[in-house]
Parts: sequence; structure tokens; C-alpha cells
Amino acid sequence: MAIKSERNYGMARTLLEVYLGKDAERRVLSGDIERGMVRSISAVLWYCDLQGFTKIADTTPPDELIKLLNDYFENMVEPIHGAGGQVLKFMGDGLMAIFELNNSDNADVCRLALDTVEETRRRIAVVNDERLAAGRPVTDFYVAMHLGDVQYGNIGYKDRLDFTVIGPAVNEVSRIEAMCRPLDQEVIVSSAFSKTAEKCQDRLVSLGRYALRGVRRPEELFTLMSSEERP
Repeated sequence: MAIKSERNYGMARTLLEVYLGKDAERRVLSGDIERGMVRSISAVLWYCDLQGFTKIADTTPPDELIKLLNDYFENMVEPIHGAGGQVLKFMGDGLMAIFELNNSDNADVCRLALDTVEETRRRIAVVNDERLAAGRPVTDFYVAMHLGDVQYGNIGYKDRLDFTVIGPAVNEVSRIEAMCRPLDQEVIVSSAFSKTAEKCQDRLVSLGRYALRGVRRPEELFTLMSSEERP
């Protein structure tokens, strides 16, 4: 009986981790399930989506569209998790992730986040080669990264809670990501991220200052140079 209970508990942990993420799974099982129970954290926020997904969705059969999403998400999530990040949620063709900061090695966390972007680029290039060879639709991704304080925890309705992050920084990273297309950049990071990524200044180049919708002050934005572009 005890063996069966242990097996069921293990299955429950696995399912919770798959659906909620590793950190949220740990918190739920430890009893951290009260609505409104949040904590303030500092984090690098990662917000991305697929390029041209609306057009792809209009011209791709549903079963093939699901395969496409799974192909690309797999090669985004694995690098994020490998670098210590947490994927909080999928939103259609996009996802939100965080790399929590602990103040002692924030520059290293930013470096890892940039490394994650480059690893994702490499993986997506391989996926696109394979999909093109099979005659399947291909795409790429836009990603924005910002750094700030957020509230992380249980938010929602009494019988439908979500572990997520809220705060001005969340709104700002989504506005920054929306600038990728008009600025013709796959990767854009905020000035707050750039200042903290002091070990990576040779990898970032300023795009100038821009007014972001819903953000009071213009923000200087930066992009990630490819290895071929670096001096």
C-alpha cells in the first residue's frame, strides 16, 4: 500500500511539474496555495513569440500547427531550463520565463540569459533546416528581456489559481518585445538589463531611445550582436 502511495505521489509531482513548472510544483506541494500569497523577487524577464504566426495559423492544418508549436517550444524551453530559468506560461505562440536574481551574481545571470538566446538561435536554425527538408512551414522567434522587481505567486480566482508574475516590469517587457518587428530585430533588451549585464557589453549595441506604450519615459533599447558582428 505504501509503495502504491509513493508511486501515486511521484506521479502527482511529475504532473504538477509538467503543468506548473518546477518551482510552482514545489510550492503547491508545500502548501503555498492561498490566493494572494506572493513574494517580491528580482528577475530577468524573458518574453517571446513566433514570427508571422498568424499567417502560418491561417494556412496550416491544425495537427501540423500543433507539431510546429511543439517543435519550436521544445527548442526554446530546454535552453531556458538548462540555464536555470523557469517557464511560467505559454500564451498561444509565445511564452514568459524568468531568471531569478540573487544580487551576488546578477551579471552572470544576464550572461546566462544571453547565452540562452544564442543557444535557442542555434537550435531553431537546426529545426528550420529539418522542417524545410520535410516540406513543413518554418518560422523564427522574437524575444525581449528586461530586468526588474515583480510580485511572484498565486493570483486568480478561488478555484482557479495561477503561479505568475505581475508588476510594471512585466508590462514593460511585453512592450519591448512588441518593438522587435518595427525595429527589424530578433532580440531586444532593456537598458536595465544592459546595465546589469556588465560582462557582456561587447555583445550589446544600442538601438536608441523609444517611447513604449504604457511606459512613462522613453527607454533605451539594445540588441544582441551575432558572433560574426562582434569586433
